[in-house]
Amino acid sequence: MSSPAATDRIEPYVWRIVGVVILGMIMSILDTTIVNVALHTLRSDLHATISQIQWVASGYLLSLAAVIPITGWAARRFGAKRVYMTSLVLFTAGSALCALASSATMLVAFRVLQGIGGGMIMPLAQLIMAQVAGPKRMGRVMGVVSMPAMLAPIFGPVLGGLILAHLHWSWIFLVNLPIGAVAFVLGWRVIPHTESGEAGRLDAVGLALLSSGSAAFVYGLSELGTHPRLTAPVVLWPTLAGLVLSAVFVLRARVIERPLLDVRLYKNRIFAAASLTTFGLGAALFGAMILVPLYYQEARHEGVVATGLLTGPQGLGMLLVMVLAGRLSERFGGGRVAVFGVSVLALSSLPLAFVGAHTSIVLISLILLVRGIGIGFSFMPAMTAAFGSLRHDQLSDATPQMNVLQRLGGAIGTAVLTVVLQRAIGHSHAPVHLAHAFDTAYWWSLGVVVLSIVPCLFLLRAERGGARLGAAAANAESAVEPLGA
Repeated sequence: MSSPAATDRIEPYVWRIVGVVILGMIMSILDTTIVNVALHTLRSDLHATISQIQWVASGYLLSLAAVIPITGWAARRFGAKRVYMTSLVLFTAGSALCALASSATMLVAFRVLQGIGGGMIMPLAQLIMAQVAGPKRMGRVMGVVSMPAMLAPIFGPVLGGLILAHLHWSWIFLVNLPIGAVAFVLGWRVIPHTESGEAGRLDAVGLALLSSGSAAFVYGLSELGTHPRLTAPVVLWPTLAGLVLSAVFVLRARVIERPLLDVRLYKNRIFAAASLTTFGLGAALFGAMILVPLYYQEARHEGVVATGLLTGPQGLGMLLVMVLAGRLSERFGGGRVAVFGVSVLALSSLPLAFVGAHTSIVLISLILLVRGIGIGFSFMPAMTAAFGSLRHDQLSDATPQMNVLQRLGGAIGTAVLTVVLQRAIGHSHAPVHLAHAFDTAYWWSLGVVVLSIVPCLFLLRAERGGARLGAAAANAESAVEPLGA
């Protein structure tokens, strides 16, 4: 009798696990989009600049990227379910601390703690789903599991706007407490214990290298917002240190037996191309998610509720195509679908570089809707292709790596685009000048998207090469089979 993972039918118990996992993911993803709408309010209440307050987002993304690498080891050492439940508790506690912050510095510090708690929620959820669903059903299940990422950009800004319009900003964090409690109770009852392989020793040196390297690099980039020269010591030295530490991490990971992240997976051309695509899309997506609400609040002087509603079309576009993208990836391959998605994303990002202070809001919303469709046809097909190209025992290493690259891309994209925006604004706050500053930032965002097309093309080529090898092997097997009859 074939195992459930080997059949195409998805049993009801799998969908129950999917539903519980989605609830936990909603909590962590919703927090990001709610905070993006609140940046203007936080900047005003906590007396911070744009380049300073962006650390509320960047610090969170960096802490996610720092803790995600230990996900594979922790899942193998303690079990995916146990670590997932612990991450829910830590994230919920971190949310409560953020609500108590009284300064920008304190809020950034608590956001880092919150990210440490919640950084493993997404990769562990993906790991659990990959283990439960099996490779043949990966596209459909991952398409549904990705729903929180699609729903959060729709409901997160609206919920954040409603909270900020009627309550203190601390409630954007306190809202996580009841969600976290329900997710914990249901997860304890429904999520199964799964086997993720032998843990081995934790690569603590690798963790220190990667965490400090990524943080130093993003810090150096962010300082460009307040220092005019790239050669300024506070810009140059952290950036160089980050590059050196990251390079040492990669070189070391290639030679030790059990590294924090198994960079040898990148010998798989499909996985390598899909990972680079995820990095570029992370930079484009998370960076642009900062720009849209700031544009409406800074240049158009829209209220928080209106801003929340006006940022929703992009998430709606992602939601509309996500399940379809999973099915198309199963049929045509993730590479082909991702190339189409990134192309749509690039074409729809171009008009944003020409948005003015009085551009039709309906037109902007339509552009964001199409942009969301492009993102929906990009992210999950690339991840599905990456996971489908690996053995079952490699999944516990692959899922944290994909998430690390996405979060690092998001942190770098956020830092770069806020620096560009800060420098373009300067000391002028006239609506026309502010709109022009946002246009400049969107030109940079468009450049990131265009660069993401390159690894997509490599992904498409690698998939085609893998398909040819698979067909040749199947033909050889069918030719030999009669001889053994």
